[in-house]
Amino acid sequence: MIRELQQALLAAGYNPGAVDGINGQRTMTALCLYMSRGQHRANCEAIGASLAQHGGAYAIFTPLRLAHFMGQLSHESGRFRYMQEIASGAAYEGRRDLGNTQPGDGRRYKGRGPIQLTGRANYRTVGARLGLPLEAQPEIAADPAIGLRIALDYWQSRKINTAADADDIRRVTRLINGGTNGLADRIEETTRARRVLI
Repeated sequence: MIRELQQALLAAGYNPGAVDGINGQRTMTALCLYMSRGQHRANCEAIGASLAQHGGAYAIFTPLRLAHFMGQLSHESGRFRYMQEIASGAAYEGRRDLGNTQPGDGRRYKGRGPIQLTGRANYRTVGARLGLPLEAQPEIAADPAIGLRIALDYWQSRKINTAADADDIRRVTRLINGGTNGLADRIEETTRARRVLI
C-alpha cells in the first residue's frame, strides 16, 4: 500500500521521498500536503511526523482507513489550516454533555487539533489515555503533532475503523461529528484521499 501511495503522490506532484514502500515522515507529510493542496507546510510536517510515528499503533494504515481519516481531518481543520476553532467557543458554554460545567469552559475547551477536540470531558478523557495534561493545559491540543495523536486516539476510542472498513462515510461522520454536519465536503475530501490511496 505505501509504495503505491508514494507513486500516486509523486504523480500528483507531491514528493514523498524515495519510492521504497517505507511509511515514513516524508510520505505522510506529502499526503497531508496533497490534502491541503500544497498549503500549510509547517502543520503538515508536524502531522506527517506524528502520523508516521504513531499511526501504526492505531491500525490506521489500510487504504480505506487512511482515506477516511485524512478526509475527515481535512474537513475538520479547513484543509489542515486551522489547529484551533475560529469561533470563540462561547457556544459551548454550559454544555454539560461536553463536561463544560465551570464558567469559561466553553472558551477554554473549544475545538483544537485537526479533529477539533471539544469540551472539558473530552480533554480530560483523551488526556488521561495519552498521558497529556490536556485538561490543565488545553492549548497544547492545538500543537499539530499532539493534535494528530489526539485524533488517532479519538478515532480508536470511537471504533471508527469499523465504519471506515465498511466505507460508510455517513457513519464515520456521525462518529466524529455527532451528526452529518458538512457531509458534502467530507465526501469531497475523502474522495480526494481515495485518489492516491485506493
